[in-house]
Amino acid sequence: MAYTLDTTLGEVLDNPAAKAVLVKFVPQLEEPQIKAMLGMARGMSLKQVAGFPQAKLSPETLQQIVAELTKLK
Repeated sequence: MAYTLDTTLGEVLDNPAAKAVLVKFVPQLEEPQIKAMLGMARGMSLKQVAGFPQAKLSPETLQQIVAELTKLK
């Protein structure tokens, strides 16, 4: 799968290797209260999720995440 800014959060979370990349940059995803909210955002693209202030994702960090995701086989 080719990962882009338009890839949904659900697609990333469903792939263990991709999820590990995401957690590397956003470790708070492992916190119980955040995990509970992820279900609501599964259908949103990475770009959409990054648009929420709560995500605390700078455009640079988002680009780093996508760059690492594209390296996955």
